Amino acid sequence: MTEPVTDPASEQEAPHPGRRRVLTVLCLTEITSWGILYYAFPVLSPAITADTGWSTSVIVAAFSLSQLVAALVGIPVGRILDRHGPRWVMTAGSVIAAPALVVVATSQSLVVFYLGWTAAGVAMGAVLYPPAFAALTRWWGTDRVRALMILTLAAGLASTVFAPLTALLSDQSDWRRTYVALTGILLVVTVPGHLFGLRGRWPKVTAVHPDAPAAMDKADVVRSRPFVMLTASLSLAAFVAFAGVFNLVPLLIEHGADPAVAATALGLGGLGQVLGRVGYLPLQRFTGVRGRTVGIIAATALTTLALGVVTSLIALVAIAVGAGLARGVFTLIQATAITDRWGPAEYGHLNGIMSAPIVITMAIAPWAGSLVAGWTGSYSGAYIVLGASALASAALAAYSVPKLIDQTPQQTESSAIRLH
Repeated sequence: MTEPVTDPASEQEAPHPGRRRVLTVLCLTEITSWGILYYAFPVLSPAITADTGWSTSVIVAAFSLSQLVAALVGIPVGRILDRHGPRWVMTAGSVIAAPALVVVATSQSLVVFYLGWTAAGVAMGAVLYPPAFAALTRWWGTDRVRALMILTLAAGLASTVFAPLTALLSDQSDWRRTYVALTGILLVVTVPGHLFGLRGRWPKVTAVHPDAPAAMDKADVVRSRPFVMLTASLSLAAFVAFAGVFNLVPLLIEHGADPAVAATALGLGGLGQVLGRVGYLPLQRFTGVRGRTVGIIAATALTTLALGVVTSLIALVAIAVGAGLARGVFTLIQATAITDRWGPAEYGHLNGIMSAPIVITMAIAPWAGSLVAGWTGSYSGAYIVLGASALASAALAAYSVPKLIDQTPQQTESSAIRLH
């Protein structure tokens, strides 16, 4: 398979005049959406179990169901994004999120609890990273990596801000009132943010360089070995990363930490994500696509293994920050995976297809992580198993790059296949 080299100036039209506004709005709404729809749950899950008597595995399965729904919703959302842009999709997702969380907060039965999380999954599929990445990839054009880095830097603060805030609100009241309060914040920030902040012309992606070889249909891309290997590798790595996030609190409690300290450590991991993303631009400048993909997944594997081996609480907190560093860069590896290999032309659609199994593995990660902990007899044992899985993911990543693509930006301009 031969990949043409694009002329960066031909990727899309002139920069959108409102792109800075779009970036600012998405930074704010992604912090809020991730913090409330995602990171509040691991903080509140012990309180939910204590209040309702529902087992941890049962309530985590409800949250996992929301991730499965988000994965399925992401594919049609990607098609809509390619054609019409993110404004109405992300606004609708924000509107749906509010009643969904209210249903969760007021549920008195497992059926209603599951229905609330199912609706929340629809909202997540429309407001979390994939649609935001698609928006910035199109609006920021050839400068998209810098925009994606800034967005993920900001969104990495979601757990840093909302994990302690959620714990504080829960201490002052209960998990139900906490979710209602967080829903109010979500409504005030994200609905007007998406409705008014994402307005404007949706740019078109122009054809690749006129001297490029024959185009490759997007269906052929999806069936190609690099796309399959990329999807498999990122899905397994995401499974490890998110199982690690969700099981960090019980791991630390297992080693003697109280819940407040464990929640703070979770927040510090989010700070580690932010610090890791700062280094992505120089990493991209001096490494090839294959090298940085394999390297970052390998770093995820090593930090996960370390969390399973180390017993000192202080050391565990420090390693959790290191795991956050790797996880932060991994988010950008995922965000740029399609454009690094096949260009921006059908980013929303291809990213939606690639993201579906990734989100599914993220969905089952918390539940599966707890099952592995039960199987091994400890959360430390679970982290060792997860680390070994990440090493397998790094091996798959070595086969995820089309020919002629694995060069640094200093060696070649970004490569792309014309999609139509």
